[in-house]
Amino acid sequence: MSQLDRFLVICLGMLVVLAIAVAIIGPRLGQPVPSSEQPLAQGETETMAARVIEVLEEGTVDLGEGSTQPYQRLLLRVEGGSLAGQEVVVEEGTVNIISQERLFHPGDRVYLERTVGPDGDHLYISDFVRTGPLFWIVALFMGLVVLVGRSKGLRSLGGTLFSLAVIFAFILPQIMAGRDPVGVSIAGSILLLAVSTYLIYGWNPKAHAAMAGMSLSLVLTGMLAWLFVGWTRLTGLSMEESAYLVMELGPDINLRGLVLGGIIIGSLGVLDDICVGQASAVFELVNANRDLGWLALFRHSLNIGRDHIAAMVNTLLLAYVGASMPLMLVFTIYQEPLWRRINREPIAEEIVRTLVGSVGLVLAVPITGLIASLLARWMVRREEARAQGSRR
Repeated sequence: MSQLDRFLVICLGMLVVLAIAVAIIGPRLGQPVPSSEQPLAQGETETMAARVIEVLEEGTVDLGEGSTQPYQRLLLRVEGGSLAGQEVVVEEGTVNIISQERLFHPGDRVYLERTVGPDGDHLYISDFVRTGPLFWIVALFMGLVVLVGRSKGLRSLGGTLFSLAVIFAFILPQIMAGRDPVGVSIAGSILLLAVSTYLIYGWNPKAHAAMAGMSLSLVLTGMLAWLFVGWTRLTGLSMEESAYLVMELGPDINLRGLVLGGIIIGSLGVLDDICVGQASAVFELVNANRDLGWLALFRHSLNIGRDHIAAMVNTLLLAYVGASMPLMLVFTIYQEPLWRRINREPIAEEIVRTLVGSVGLVLAVPITGLIASLLARWMVRREEARAQGSRR
């Protein structure tokens, strides 16, 4: 077994141990820290972890107009917070909208909310505790990436973690501090793309070509997003979170800029795939035939890129539509002319998001192909010059 194989086996073993430890300890991480003895003021809310002990009663309630929904009376044991150790009874479905998928069973762990009102405490379940399954799926993903991708898979995980760090430690704080969301998103995107690209593929002409193609394509995508978001008069107010952001950060928050930043960051993953694929194809071509000129390489890269474009544009469209499926369903229910439906801001925003991202991907193919072709020919000339110098 080589040193690399030993290293990968050790890393995989560490991931397995980490997954087991997380599976055991992870669910406890979802439990809120017990609160102090200081009582809550009226209107304040406390979140506590609890476990369903017993379903006391369940059935259906009439919502009117022939519509019904399920309800339950549940006995819970509170596991943290001011009511730790106590058993409480909570009703579900009598004052809130639920579905069959939200029905609880004995053993389920949930988040229990305690709100102080003028008539005393109001208890209700806000959600399931999902930390355990989430940790398991993360551990499974990381293990498979390392097992199949080996050293590149391990480096790709490092690049992914760095990308998340850039988003949460740089992009979002800078936007909250009042910086321009477009400029911050482009700068942060170039930074995370550079680190992840060179970490995975190393410092070589192929990585340089992919990075240059991604940077130029990203800037063009940002310019197109700025143009069409302004042209279509998108405000950013169609997002459910807009009212909360305005309330928390003030009316000066740039919601239109957030739409632009979302378009830029949303296109990163597919843009990375296309640019790296184009650069790899060009360098494989020149390695197979050193006599190909840059123009021939560029033409071959376009032939490869056309197939890539067809698949990636469809992928991007399906990704955006899938993420907005409930919204699409709502607009399908209400009958109105097609032109009126697509004119609504939530739909128009998704159209602009999809098409601007797709235009950026289409432009990335010739841009990256041209840069890679020129760099590949430069690499061949440099190697030939070195070979001639060594003969002398």
